[in-house]
Amino acid sequence: VQLVESGGGSVQAGGSLKLSCAVSGNTYSRYCMAWFRQTAGKEREGVASIREMGITISADSVKGRFFISADNAKSTVYLRMNSLKPEDAAIYYCAASGGPIRGPNKLSPRDYNYWGQGTQVTVS
Repeated sequence: VQLVESGGGSVQAGGSLKLSCAVSGNTYSRYCMAWFRQTAGKEREGVASIREMGITISADSVKGRFFISADNAKSTVYLRMNSLKPEDAAIYYCAASGGPIRGPNKLSPRDYNYWGQGTQVTVS
């Protein structure tokens, strides 16, 4: 499974960005897709996930501002980020679980086996 993120960049506070994650490989491995973010010295934080039937989960810190979606025909997962704040600045990673995730928490990095290289988001 290969994941390639794109769409990161620099934006002013209050602005928007849309990240893309192109997915290739075993479709079963995509069972649950998610976006995570990480800043220097901090643990990787789950942002949003999407799984079968299009069910999504978002972290409280981004709820109402960030929206995850998937286009299965294009094998691409998106993260639409609105009303960006300086604290949203981070490296954003796309991840695939590789199978079903037990339990209600779909945003634990430990449940994801495949990762992209990350894309930088800067908010000033």
